[in-house]
Amino acid sequence: MAQRGAKGKAIDKGASEEITATGGCLCGAVHYDVRGPLREVVNCHCGMCRKFHGHIAAYTNAALEDVRITGRPYLKWYNSSSFARRGFCVKCGSSLFWQRRTGGTISIAAGSLNAPTNLATTRHIFVAHMGDYYKISDRLERLPGTMSAPRK
Repeated sequence: MAQRGAKGKAIDKGASEEITATGGCLCGAVHYDVRGPLREVVNCHCGMCRKFHGHIAAYTNAALEDVRITGRPYLKWYNSSSFARRGFCVKCGSSLFWQRRTGGTISIAAGSLNAPTNLATTRHIFVAHMGDYYKISDRLERLPGTMSAPRK
């Protein structure tokens, strides 16, 4: 009998951890599950994220080895910069992933996760590039650029 993880989904043979999160696109063609910890949610205000999502992007993050994706024929990647790519469903257009070309993590669009996520939004990044049509009204940390930039 197959082992079962959270939400009763079968765990692949050889998987060392139970499923901690699941999600996918709007039409259901692309699904994913995560078998490890997720980072808290970060809101990105950069111009590329706003164009890709239609507004700011809210991303969590996981180790690439902990994420299993099904429906790969419908998952396409757009090389949005010299250092990163963005994954989306070609059937419904849902924006799902952001991935740096180097490193072992993948960012997951928080809105594509199935509830309950048990996550919280902790900061805003690239606020120096935010759109002129909205304001940030919460008291979360605000960084002018990326999280990896030195903080003042």
